[in-house]
Amino acid sequence: MKSTPSVILRIKSNYNTFNGTEKKIADYIMDNPRQLINSTISQVADNLGLADATIFRFCKKINFKGFQDLKITLATEFTDGIESYASYQINLDDDEESIIDKVFKANITAINDTLVSLDPKNMELATDAILEADQIVFIGNGGSGIIAMDGQHKFLRTGLRVSAYTDHHMQLMAVSQLTDKDLIIAISHTGSNLNIMNVLEVSKENNTRTIGITSFAKSPISEMVDIPLNAVSQETSYQFEAFASRIAHLSIIDALYIGVKLKRKDPTNEAIKKMRDAIKITRM
Repeated sequence: MKSTPSVILRIKSNYNTFNGTEKKIADYIMDNPRQLINSTISQVADNLGLADATIFRFCKKINFKGFQDLKITLATEFTDGIESYASYQINLDDDEESIIDKVFKANITAINDTLVSLDPKNMELATDAILEADQIVFIGNGGSGIIAMDGQHKFLRTGLRVSAYTDHHMQLMAVSQLTDKDLIIAISHTGSNLNIMNVLEVSKENNTRTIGITSFAKSPISEMVDIPLNAVSQETSYQFEAFASRIAHLSIIDALYIGVKLKRKDPTNEAIKKMRDAIKITRM
C-alpha cells in the first residue's frame, strides 16, 4: 500500500508552479520544518514579511485544509526521520566527506520520494503501451537525452523495435513518420522543454501514443502526454536537482523494462541470448 505524499514531497512536486512569494514560503518550510511545527501562522507570516492569508492560500494550494493541517502532517512525518531540505544543499565550504554524504542522500531521497509519488496504475498502463506498440521511440535533450539512450539500450534486450533520438531535427523527422500504432517516450527533467513539446505536438497529427517522464507533475509535458510518469525533484544550489532526478528517471525506466520483461519472458530471453552471443567478439 502506497503512503500519502509528505508535506515536503508535495512542495517539491509542485515547486515549478509556484510564483516568487510561494517559493519563498516553500523554501522556508523545507529549510525549517521543526521550527514551523512549533510556530503559529502569524509567526511564520511575520518571519517572511507576508500576510497570514498568503500562508493559508499556500497551504490550500498544496492540498491541505489550512496551516494547522499542514503542521499536524509535518509533525507526524518526523517520526519517520524526515530531514530538512537544507541538509542537502551544497555549500562552497563543504569538504569532500560532506559532498559525498549530500550527493548520496539526495539521490536516495529522489528515489524514495519518487517511489511514494509514482502512480502504479500509470506504470501498468505504460508497460502495456510498450508491449502493444509496433515501435518505441525515446526522445530527450541534453542530460535527458542520455537517459533516452539508456532507455533504448535497455529495451533493445526485449526484442522490440526501439530507437532513441537526442537531436531536435531528427526527433521531428522520426516522429513525423510514426502512426497510431507506435509509442513515444519523452524525457524532460523540467517538463517544459520547448523542443520536446514541439515533437509531442507533431505526434498528435498521427495520433501516436505518448509517455512522459518528468520531475514535476504539474508541467506542460506531463499534461500533454497520454501517460505521465513523474519523478520528484527539489530545487537546490548548483543545479544539483537535475542530477538527483536523473537517478529517479533511470529507476522508472528500469521498472518499466522489468515489467515488460516479465510479460514478454520468452522473446526477451531469446533477444538477450542473441545479443550476448553477438558481443562475445568484443571480449578477450
